[in-house]
Amino acid sequence: MPIPEFIAELRRHIGHAPLWLPGATAVVIRNQQVLLIQRSDNHAWTAVTGVVDPGENPADCAVREVLEEAGIHVIARRLAWVHVTRPIVHANGDHAQYLDHVFRMDWSGGEPFAADDECVDARWFDLAEIPDMSANMRRRIELANNDSRNAATVFDTTYTHADQDPGK
Repeated sequence: MPIPEFIAELRRHIGHAPLWLPGATAVVIRNQQVLLIQRSDNHAWTAVTGVVDPGENPADCAVREVLEEAGIHVIARRLAWVHVTRPIVHANGDHAQYLDHVFRMDWSGGEPFAADDECVDARWFDLAEIPDMSANMRRRIELANNDSRNAATVFDTTYTHADQDPGK
């Protein structure tokens, strides 16, 4: 998957050291269906995710990432969840952790396709029949799809340093 130029520049200075990065997840809903992409790196089905560029609004990042990865036009409707991901090590050895902004997005045009090399497929799934995915990704979709008038933005404070223990 392509590394944004600003991250590549940082990596030239810090190598594989941990980076704290802002991220965005776009949960796109259309007629009780959710847009999912199949990632090219691990073939997992997920909502569209991406790294927020310097100075970019996270909602604008979500819109941009959907167009780049799935070729469709969307509108950011609301922030559904802000959470800290677990630390990860990418396939190239880079360490990172993300402050993820999950957005409810509405479809506004186009049909999905694998629009770049970050995914091998992009399509709509009925919300009741989404494929196997991580519990964290499933939670992102559930929170973004909550259309209740009482739905509120959820700020997750349950992550602790103890969660970094690989034995857990």
